[in-house]
Amino acid sequence: MTENTAVYNTEAIKQLIVRGMQEKKATDIAVIDLRTIQNSFADFMVICSGSSDTQVDAITNSIEDEVYKGSQLNVWRREGKANREWILLDYADIVAHVFKKEKRQHYGLEDLWGDADINHIADL
Repeated sequence: MTENTAVYNTEAIKQLIVRGMQEKKATDIAVIDLRTIQNSFADFMVICSGSSDTQVDAITNSIEDEVYKGSQLNVWRREGKANREWILLDYADIVAHVFKKEKRQHYGLEDLWGDADINHIADL
């Protein structure tokens, strides 16, 4: 069984993503539960903000490290790593978005998923 076809626990991966964000002091972490939304592309989205492109990059690396250490699961797809303003990490059933604060406000992903249950994680 390869690492990308391994069976994994969605709840555990979600927690590893949040931990990776917290390790690098991400702010405004929100977990959006998409399981009740018809035709959604994933079970969860986890969103956070960083204050600089350097922090956004560090948060992204931390997420990948935490998920791999905790589950041996590699990210399936990564987008935005070059510009470091909005980086998307796709773990199939869970998608992590790491935004530079201004970009997050501009795109307002939470507003697009207003019908979903959104859990805001307190900043550490």
